[in-house]
Amino acid sequence: MATLILVRHGRSTANTSGVLAGWTPGVLLDERGAEQAAALPERLARVPLVAAVTSPLERCRQTLQPLLDARPELEPVSDERIGECDYGDWSGRKLAELADEALMEVVQQHPTAAAFPGGESMRAMQARAVDAVRDWNARIDAQYGEHAAYVMCSHGDIIKSIVADALGMHLDLFQRIHVEPCSITAIRYTRTRPFLLRLGDTGNFASLVPPERGEAETGGDSGAAVVGGGAGAP
Repeated sequence: MATLILVRHGRSTANTSGVLAGWTPGVLLDERGAEQAAALPERLARVPLVAAVTSPLERCRQTLQPLLDARPELEPVSDERIGECDYGDWSGRKLAELADEALMEVVQQHPTAAAFPGGESMRAMQARAVDAVRDWNARIDAQYGEHAAYVMCSHGDIIKSIVADALGMHLDLFQRIHVEPCSITAIRYTRTRPFLLRLGDTGNFASLVPPERGEAETGGDSGAAVVGGGAGAP
């Protein structure tokens, strides 16, 4: 079956301002995010891609555009099923203030029980994303054969939920996974099982440097995951 190349969108203005963007319109890449996107064609230069699928949100379409410019044979297809989690009333709010919400502990520790007010549940988010991957794998196999590779540009929580499914990991454990902006995650699907080939690969090891005291990034003393994916290494 197909090899799926998952790309998280580049760093966005919401990431740097600590806002949970969700489906809020007008959230674009910041300057660094644009640089990350511009480097994507070279990073994937040796991978023969047969298709490009993207979340309909602007930051994902912006991220994919340099790759599409370099490979005019690819016709991008938008798929709402890999759009960001619908955070409902939480969308557009600061992550720092959301940390005090009772629901945040559920999101961190028991995601299968988490449903965002006015939005969707995390179970529904994973189900639609995994359904999209299964559907696209079948399409790619039928059209290009079982050894083809395709790219899918999406969001942090979406990619984490797809990885959890590929690893046979319960969704309640998916907050242990972290993918940085414009990172590449690769999954090779076979008839009997998937293989995780890359996870959150940016080629930049700055994120491995221990955080300064008081920083709220993933891996700090609190052990909390950054909902929505975070801004990545400084």
